[in-house]
Amino acid sequence: MGIRTLDEMDSVDWSNLEDVSEAGEELLSRLDRDRIWLGSLVDHAIRSPDLFAMCEHYDILDKIILHEGSSGWRLRLHVFGPGYFDRPHNHRWTYSSRIIHGRYRHTLYGTDEQLEDEAFSVATLKPVAVRTEREGDTYTLHHSMIHSVTAAPFTTSVVVRGPAESERFLVMDRPSGAAWWQFGAARESKEEASLKRMSVDRATECLRTLQRLRVVEDGSRSRTKALARLDRSEPQRRH
Repeated sequence: MGIRTLDEMDSVDWSNLEDVSEAGEELLSRLDRDRIWLGSLVDHAIRSPDLFAMCEHYDILDKIILHEGSSGWRLRLHVFGPGYFDRPHNHRWTYSSRIIHGRYRHTLYGTDEQLEDEAFSVATLKPVAVRTEREGDTYTLHHSMIHSVTAAPFTTSVVVRGPAESERFLVMDRPSGAAWWQFGAARESKEEASLKRMSVDRATECLRTLQRLRVVEDGSRSRTKALARLDRSEPQRRH
C-alpha cells in the first residue's frame, strides 16, 4: 500500500481487514523504527489542546492520542501500568497494534456473532486462541472479535484504529457471568469524561516513564514547554 504519511491512512478501506493489516503494519513498524518521529508525535499531542483533551488515564492504563485523521481514524499510544488486565470485550472499531516495549498475554474468544445464540452464556465463554504478543509483534483485529489482555508492567503499544462502527461495545465478566454495554465519548456525561481525562501531572509522569524506557527520544524541551502551557490552561474535552 505504501503508507508514507499519516494523511495517506485516510484512504484505507477499514472494512477490508487485509488492507487494514497491510497499512497498519507499515505505519506502526515505521514508528517503531523511528523513535524520534514517535517522540515528535507525542510532542504534538501535548501541544495540541484538541488531542490532549482526548488523552485518557485509568488506574492502570494511559492513552495518548497522537493523531486524528479526517476519516475518523486515530493513532494512539498505550502504556499499561503494573498489574494491568482487562475483561473479555469487543471494540467499536477495527484496529492494528504493535508492541514497542514489553509484552502481554492475548486471549481471543471468537467473534461477537456467538452473542446472538440464545444458549450463549458469558460464564461459558472459552478461549479459541492464546498468544503472547512481544516487542516487535503486530496484529490486526476486527471490531467483532472478543478478546482480553494481561500485560507486563509498562508494556507500551502503538495503535491505529479505524472509524467507529458502533456507538457501544460489550464487556463481559466470566467469573460472575455478567455483561454490560459501554459507550463512546459522545454518550458520556461530563462527570464520566472528567474521571478519565488525563491531567498535566499525569502526562508529565507518563512521559518521564516513556523517556526512561527509551520508548520515545528527543523533544524533552518542547515537551516541558508544552506541559507548562497546558498547566496554565487546561483544555476542554471534545465529545
